[in-house]
Amino acid sequence: MARIPHVIGGEKVDTAERTQPVYNPATGEAQHELSIASVETVEQAIAAAQEALPKWRRTSLTKRADVFFNLRQLLKQRTPELSAIVTSEHGKVLSDAAGEIARGLENVEFASGLLHLLKGERDEQVSTGVDVHSIKQPVGVVAAITPFNFPVMVPLWMIASAIACGNTVVLKPSERDPSASVFIADLFREAGLPDGVLNVVHGDKVAVDTLLDSPDVKAVSFVGSTPIAKYIYERAAANGKRVQALGGAKNHMLVMPDADITVTADAAISAAYGSAGERCMAVSVVVAVGDVADRLIPELTSRIANLKIGDGTDPASEMGPLITREAKERVEGYVAGAEAEGATVVVDGREAQFEGDGFFTGVSLIDHVQTDSKVYREEIFGPVLAIVRVDSYEEGLELINSHQFGNGTAIFTRDGGAARQFEFEVEAGMVGINVPIPVPVGAFSFGGWKDSLFGDSHIYGPESINFYTRSKVVTTRWPNPDQSKIDLGFPSNH
Repeated sequence: MARIPHVIGGEKVDTAERTQPVYNPATGEAQHELSIASVETVEQAIAAAQEALPKWRRTSLTKRADVFFNLRQLLKQRTPELSAIVTSEHGKVLSDAAGEIARGLENVEFASGLLHLLKGERDEQVSTGVDVHSIKQPVGVVAAITPFNFPVMVPLWMIASAIACGNTVVLKPSERDPSASVFIADLFREAGLPDGVLNVVHGDKVAVDTLLDSPDVKAVSFVGSTPIAKYIYERAAANGKRVQALGGAKNHMLVMPDADITVTADAAISAAYGSAGERCMAVSVVVAVGDVADRLIPELTSRIANLKIGDGTDPASEMGPLITREAKERVEGYVAGAEAEGATVVVDGREAQFEGDGFFTGVSLIDHVQTDSKVYREEIFGPVLAIVRVDSYEEGLELINSHQFGNGTAIFTRDGGAARQFEFEVEAGMVGINVPIPVPVGAFSFGGWKDSLFGDSHIYGPESINFYTRSKVVTTRWPNPDQSKIDLGFPSNH
């Protein structure tokens, strides 16, 4: 069985201190063996990044930009190959994998504009003969810790901006689907990135803690569950690092009585069940105002009946398996407990039948969900859509705003006034108006509120440039020797 290596200083490193299997979720079979990094291996990667930093920081912006233009072309050319890697280890269908790559490509394109993004500011003659300008400089070695659900997109959200800003990176991808990160490192090298600028280490808590504790790592980017995000934030911040740690979500879709039911049903099905619900921006709760649920649920059930669930390599499949057997059991456990919590299971995904030993489950639709239930409060991260009924817009808004998560939300309505009011009042970082998954395009930044984000910086886009750089302000005077004198007073601008 082939072993997936680390990438350190441009070399493939197979340490095999510890190993674990990497499964194909569609078959349930182990297909690769993964090297799990020791403390020493992670420190070796950090050292490689530290060694590469001075030269990469001095590299001209135009030469850095060339790397990203080359990478963009390579990603476009190799999308089918990379999509197949993602599908084989994550399970999502090929079209979904290709879509993920396209969204990651947006940040590569954004980073290609680094000549503009890294511009400073200048004022002349702020005082007599004195000019002031600001510059942006890299923070140093950056750690990127990424989740299993987007093994291409999320790493590109982090490493493209970090590298463009002149930093070097140690990437720790999910051990469940690690091959895509190795492939990305190969593409970066082919695009002209020097060895050591991007390093990849595979591992578990040992690797993560080593990155969080290393004095040579200056910033940490993380996407994952809220408990781990909070842990990452607290430990890294205690060690004096910059941290952006994105956590979990419970994304609500507020459906007003005037919403177009056909459009709303299509959007809800797509947003709830795409990628088997393993998205931090998946719609997991429909908040139905008035009697709209009675009209919406038949539309949802009719669409569910026609969904094609199967191996992601099959062009007919619309949804693949979950990432692990444990994930399947956990998701089905929520459905099993729903009725005891007062809900009505309209469609039970546990009843779906599949051949083989893959980690498949059917989609579930649960009505009359109570807000004190686990199905409502907790992030399920699977193909389960809950319906919560409310009497008014105000009740629905209060319900959304009182939830611990504030990642994304959406409203479906034909009323522009209601939509504008929702945009103004809702407490979430990303808002969709008749858009079920409002992930911002690459020129904006991604991130939520409340327990969906720890730290004060969102990921990718303009905020990433600020996160991965430090500002320096330079005050300059070229004095006339005839005007020089001693002045012990506080400097003033005159």
